[in-house]
Amino acid sequence: MDSRPGDGPHRYFLIAALVVAVGAVGVVLALATVLQRPPAQTPVVIASAPAPQAEGPECRALTAALPEQLGEYSRATVMEPAPPGAAAWQTEGGSEPLILRCGLDRPLEFVVGAPVQMVDAVQWFKVADGAGEGRSTWFAVDRPVYVALTLPAGSGPTPIQIISTVIANELPASKVDPAPAR
Repeated sequence: MDSRPGDGPHRYFLIAALVVAVGAVGVVLALATVLQRPPAQTPVVIASAPAPQAEGPECRALTAALPEQLGEYSRATVMEPAPPGAAAWQTEGGSEPLILRCGLDRPLEFVVGAPVQMVDAVQWFKVADGAGEGRSTWFAVDRPVYVALTLPAGSGPTPIQIISTVIANELPASKVDPAPAR
């Protein structure tokens, strides 16, 4: 093959240019993939609260049986020092977490005549968030220990249904014991 001046670029230069172009496209695609990944979850901070029975056998059994998934929420790492009897779940995007606490004292608002709701064989008492952010905390009130599940607005029924099943399987039902009406 004769390469005469003026016949265009040499074929080795064309091959090199093609390799560089394909490599550049590959780098752009790799960067786009990395940049589209959801942010890594940061550990969830759970504030300490009085939970005198959190280290008892009921709470240890319950926390050992907690699932990794609650619908679209995945088990999250809890920032140390983690309160005993506590667990958290978040969505992949690092949304506001679901927080479970076991071994708490009876909620002050839970008095004779307070409404309870049955979810899969567990009786729950709801305490709405006073800050108006749509969060609510549900207390399982018919077990030997109080279990609280704090749900962010829009979390849907799946998390409390799954936790109800776990509670029903791990903790025996007991008599509901509200405080006297004030």
